[in-house]
Amino acid sequence: MQRLFAATRKEFLQFSRDWLLIIFIIWLYTVEVIICTYALSFDVRNLSLAVYDQDRSQISQELIERFTVTDYFGETVFVSGPEEIDFLLDSGRADMGILIPPDFSGAVRTGESVEVQVILSGVNSNTASIARGYAEVLITRFSQEAAAERARGRSDIAEAPVVIPQIRIWYNPDLKFRYFMVVSMIVVAGVFVGLIHAVATMVREKETGTMEQLILTPLKGHELIAAKLVPTFTIGLLSLLPSLGIALWFGVPLRGSVLLFFLASAINLFSSAGIGIYISTLSRNLQQGLLISFFILFPMMFLSGTMVPIESMPMPLQYLSYLSPVRYYMEITLGIFLKGVGLSVLWPEFLLLFAFGAVIFPVSLWHLRRGIYQ
Repeated sequence: MQRLFAATRKEFLQFSRDWLLIIFIIWLYTVEVIICTYALSFDVRNLSLAVYDQDRSQISQELIERFTVTDYFGETVFVSGPEEIDFLLDSGRADMGILIPPDFSGAVRTGESVEVQVILSGVNSNTASIARGYAEVLITRFSQEAAAERARGRSDIAEAPVVIPQIRIWYNPDLKFRYFMVVSMIVVAGVFVGLIHAVATMVREKETGTMEQLILTPLKGHELIAAKLVPTFTIGLLSLLPSLGIALWFGVPLRGSVLLFFLASAINLFSSAGIGIYISTLSRNLQQGLLISFFILFPMMFLSGTMVPIESMPMPLQYLSYLSPVRYYMEITLGIFLKGVGLSVLWPEFLLLFAFGAVIFPVSLWHLRRGIYQ
């Protein structure tokens, strides 16, 4: 234990002198989480709207107000012809155009069919798809209310039954995307720190030529590896504290157990460090180690559900996502934060995350021992 304590103390001292690595870890758990939460969002807000209203009636104005009173649409430009809508869409000054025909109000009053043209800029397909959904919902709701109003105004027809849907959304009633983004960025930071720190500490010994000196010390192989990993676990878990503060600042609910979240994070660091140690056995210098790390990290992120839903991926990639430990850590973190579930529900994800580390870690240690002591 004295040898292990001395080696661990040496690793902490070495880490405290590496200001670049300290800044990198703090950046991932704080600034990166804040920037990505504000910048990366699939919510579409403040779409610019171009309107060509040929009817110019109170009813057509009511339809336009359905768009302008929401947060989804911001600046509204009224034009005098369809060619102006084309120009605004081409120049990027408008995201959507609406053309209302001259007989719109009369058709609405009599219940006749009337077409409202919606033109979208498909340069950004995600924005166009979401904006189209907004337009369909708003126009359909306007049509249904107009039909109900006509039915109430006719004395020969009984009052039309009204079906009022009451939709209940669990876990995130306001559908705030920032909740998901904050949690996913914390997950990404945890994986990055566990993997990159393990790579940096192991490869740095090769670069400085001190690995041979460590071999000549009384330290045994498992003691050397344990001394290298204790700072990774300690730093990775302590770095979660500012992330939790940022999550509370964004209003993300933490409905589950904090201790269970730290347990999941420790298991994630165990798995990530195993990958990092394996990468260090393949690398001769830190630059090479970082390049290999990013080559492995990004596929793991894309297949984990942190960027896009796994259900929307092609079926082969969905099966391939089971090989990403980040997927299980992500599901655990979402379950603890938003759902408030415990180990009775999340035990399969805990088991799979630990199983991944239990497989990759011995393989990595075997490669490392063979490279050091052969």
